[in-house]
Amino acid sequence: MNYIVIDDSKLDCFIAEKIIRNTKNCASVKTFLHAAEALDFIAANKASDRTVVLVDIQMPIMNGFDFVEAFQKMDPGSTENYNIYIISSSINENDVTRVRQYPSVRQFINKPLTANNLNNLLGAYEPAPFN
Repeated sequence: MNYIVIDDSKLDCFIAEKIIRNTKNCASVKTFLHAAEALDFIAANKASDRTVVLVDIQMPIMNGFDFVEAFQKMDPGSTENYNIYIISSSINENDVTRVRQYPSVRQFINKPLTANNLNNLLGAYEPAPFN
């Protein structure tokens, strides 16, 4: 499985990459500090394998909501193997409610990313979207 981590915190990207690489199911990990760069990468690279996208909500310039909205406007043929998971330290119920409105988001995960919640995500990889 491939992973994309989008977070404006270098430390959070570093930690997420370390945790992901320690799973038994990691082909590659790409990290992006800017959501727009991740969108450009996705647009240029149709995923042939399942790719988990972990995106933070709270980011400057393009936040996680902006990213998801732009992702959903992309050609479905080029995004079908990407699965988005929101990862955030936000405990704002409005954020959780808003995330549920996006059909491309599978789940909301509280920060910090841990091996346990990543394994839970992978163990429940095929659930219905987070609606």
